Amino acid sequence: MESTLIALAGTTVAVAGTLLAPVLSQRLLSRAQSDQFERQERAADAQWARERRVAELDKRRACYVAANSDYRRYRVELMNHLWRVHKGEVTPEARAALEDARHSMHASFAEAQMASSDTVLAELDSMAQTLAHAYDRVMRLHEGVPRADGTFEEIRVMLLRANDQWMGMRTAMRADLGVDPGPAGP
Repeated sequence: MESTLIALAGTTVAVAGTLLAPVLSQRLLSRAQSDQFERQERAADAQWARERRVAELDKRRACYVAANSDYRRYRVELMNHLWRVHKGEVTPEARAALEDARHSMHASFAEAQMASSDTVLAELDSMAQTLAHAYDRVMRLHEGVPRADGTFEEIRVMLLRANDQWMGMRTAMRADLGVDPGPAGP
C-alpha cells in the first residue's frame, strides 16, 4: 500500500506539474515581454528627448545665424548711409537698402526672442538699442537737425564701437550653442 501511495503521489505531482507548466511558462513569458516593452518605451522616450534637444539647438542656431548676419548687415548699412549723408550722396536706393537691412534685423530679433537664452537676448537687445540710437542720430544728421552728440565723427565712432559689442553678442551666442568662443577679432 505504501508503494501505491508513493506512486499516486508521484503521479499527482507529475499531473500537477504538467497542468501548471503552461501557466507558469505563460506568466514568465508575460513578465519578460513586459520588461522588454518597458525598456523599449524608455529607449523611445530617451530618443524623443534627444531629437527634441537637437531640434531646439538647430532652431536656436538658425536664429543666431540670421540675427548675427542681419545685425552686422544693418550696422554696415548704417555706416554706408552715414558716409553718404556726410558726402551729400543719399539716394532713394541707398535709403531703401538701409530700411531693408533695418527691417531684416528687426525680423531676426523678433524670431530670436522666441528661441534665445536670457543671456543672448540681453546681448541682442543691447545691440538693437545701440543700432536704434545710431539710426536716430544718422537720420537727424541727414535731416540737418543733429543732436549735440550727433556729429559725423561721433556717430562714426559709435558705429565702430558697436563692432566690439557685436563681438560680445556673437560670443554669447556661441557659448549658448556650446561652441568654442572663437577668435577675439572680427
